[in-house]
Amino acid sequence: MYKSIVIAVALFNRGATSRSLINKANKLIDPDGGITLVHVLDEVPAYLATVVAREQLLEHRKALREQMDSLAAAAKAKNVDIEIRGGRASQEIISCAADCNADLIMVASHKPDMSDYFIGSTASRVVRHSPISVLVSR
Repeated sequence: MYKSIVIAVALFNRGATSRSLINKANKLIDPDGGITLVHVLDEVPAYLATVVAREQLLEHRKALREQMDSLAAAAKAKNVDIEIRGGRASQEIISCAADCNADLIMVASHKPDMSDYFIGSTASRVVRHSPISVLVSR
């Protein structure tokens, strides 16, 4: 059983993949443990930041938070936290795990294609650089 699990949440498929990870985490978490759901937003490039209205970015963040709250309701841990971060996904996921003193990171992965061999997927970067255990789900 794990005391603290960080789940990397991707919301591109209405959260179906993330729900699957949460269901797995519910089986692995200690009764007194905690789950942190983390979603990482890519930083908006400076040339776009001047074009995109601040209100639009805030609305996007609010919608993300609502989706994350919905996912959090499925987690059965004693403590469930939500983090929305900005930056490079793999770095922020690992950083979140360090901040939470997590002992497991859970991340979904797609079937690798040719581009992953050259640049790598987020899941593969997390696996390569994480100092703690990583469960990769497909």
